[in-house]
Parts: sequence; C-alpha cells; structure tokens
Amino acid sequence: MKTYKFKTTINCGSCVRAVTPHLNKLEGVQDWKVDTDNPDKILEVNTDSLDAQAIKSTVEKAGFKAEQV
Repeated sequence: MKTYKFKTTINCGSCVRAVTPHLNKLEGVQDWKVDTDNPDKILEVNTDSLDAQAIKSTVEKAGFKAEQV
C-alpha cells in the first residue's frame, strides 16, 4: 500500500463533506483523511493502485486545490 500526502484547500468540515463523495467513489482508495488542524490542510490517501495525479485530479474536480508534499 502506498500513502500520498497533499497540501490542500480543504479547510473545514463542509469542505470535507464536499470532497467525500469524490474520494469515496475513486477506485483503489483504501482510506483517506484530512488534517484540517494542520496549517497546510494535509490530505493523506492510502491506495493500492492509484498514482498521485489521479488523486490530485479528483480533488480538483471537487473544487479544491491539491499539491503533493
């Protein structure tokens, strides 16, 4: 399993709820979480099969920015 981390603009509970359906339906995501207490709003995604670009694109489709760290 691979873990990717992204600096994001997902900064509150409403933002997490907005991105949840997009990440939950993405094939290959085992689990994910956003640390909204971190100043960089770090999204951590565990996956067996996805690459960073696929995750970044999904987050951006949900209306948020994501930059791999």
